[in-house]
Amino acid sequence: MDILQPILYIIAFALFIYGLSGLTGPRTAVRGNVIAGIGMAIALVTVLLTVHHNWLWIIIGLVLGTILGVPSARNVKMTQMPQMVALFNGVGGGAVALIAWSEFLATPGFQGRAVAFVIASLFSAVIGSISFWGSLIAFGKLQEIVSSSPIGLGKLQQVVNVLLLAGAIVCAVIAGLGNTSQLWIVLVLVLAGVLGVMVVLPIGGADMPVVISLLNAMTGLAAAAAGLALNNTAMMVAGMIVGASGSILTNQMAVAMNRTIPSIIVGGFGGASVAGGGDDGDKTVKSTSAADAAIQMAYANRVIVVPGYGMAVAQAQHAVKDMAKLLEAKGVDVKFAIHPVAGRMPGHMNVLLAEAEVSYDNLKEMDEINDDFSRTDVTLVIGANDVTNPAARNDPSSPIHGMPILNVDESNNVIVLKRSMSSGFAGIENPLFFQDNTSMLFGDAKGSVEGVTEELKQL
Repeated sequence: MDILQPILYIIAFALFIYGLSGLTGPRTAVRGNVIAGIGMAIALVTVLLTVHHNWLWIIIGLVLGTILGVPSARNVKMTQMPQMVALFNGVGGGAVALIAWSEFLATPGFQGRAVAFVIASLFSAVIGSISFWGSLIAFGKLQEIVSSSPIGLGKLQQVVNVLLLAGAIVCAVIAGLGNTSQLWIVLVLVLAGVLGVMVVLPIGGADMPVVISLLNAMTGLAAAAAGLALNNTAMMVAGMIVGASGSILTNQMAVAMNRTIPSIIVGGFGGASVAGGGDDGDKTVKSTSAADAAIQMAYANRVIVVPGYGMAVAQAQHAVKDMAKLLEAKGVDVKFAIHPVAGRMPGHMNVLLAEAEVSYDNLKEMDEINDDFSRTDVTLVIGANDVTNPAARNDPSSPIHGMPILNVDESNNVIVLKRSMSSGFAGIENPLFFQDNTSMLFGDAKGSVEGVTEELKQL
């Protein structure tokens, strides 16, 4: 095994990286997941072949994890995928925190361990606990168990957060200096856990895609630190890959919202009743019917579909695919405009449309399609709100001013599918709904799209 282990690890890491590269596009994403999964299986088997512990507990853990994980992943609805991602990510952080606790007990109190071991273990305890409890709150917000509105202490919020972080660090230092009392490591986990809760609670639903990505990066960093402490190469490399890729994605998501990561951590945006972004003029909206919408699109040369969370909630992706297929049969050019933060997690809309087998060639990212709206006859907005709000471009007083949006308002005609006139997760009124070229088709997104499809069949 002394010769075989490093060889197997190199193979596993190569598969990690190659698999990750496949996740850059929808065509190769499934294959990339499979390749990375094979790499993880090789790394896991390599670790198991080198351990000299109680195999009974290892087998019990593997069986319980399989029983809980596989059915959950297979049965989860695509609309609930963000919650699943947040929950699974949190479990990873919690596992790392427990490893740090167990190492403290086994040594005991890190007696005889190198300084690097102690620091890495305590770092993984703090970050892992923050990630676990923060991810649970993110899951609760996405699942609507916890309000998606910011929940905080106002001006005291950051003071409390700083005190919690300082308390966790002080307890970690005491635990790391050789104190064998279990109280200190428990306090580290508790204070860090409360900090995770207090950091995520004030963050509104509009920022949740960035939060999920950030927590994922934190879990990766915690796993890398635990790997360093345990001298486990697999954990170090896998954790570094997750931490690095998660950090890059977090930054990209923040840029897509024109927000800094610190401003997101401070919280307070998204889900609140926020004024601004409205229009002091005529607030009358025009309602349309499925028949009129069908006629508009059937005789258009170009139609752009803008999916949002409303499509996900209604599980309308298959109905949307059927409608697009009918339009294409009538000679209409149909494209899908994807905003980077549409939905509740990175790539949410891509995943849903891929599930419905919408052609990858028709899925266009914001930068690729934004110039086409001004040359588009009809844009169909399905449950998207904040990512189409022209106040981000036109109203300096709007809380989302400067956030890159899809230029839906520049289309010749806009049809918006919504249940009601309620605002999106950012809690900001959308002036798009009151424009002269905008019509509202009220109702459940799936039902509305199916109604349009039936009307198209009659034309």
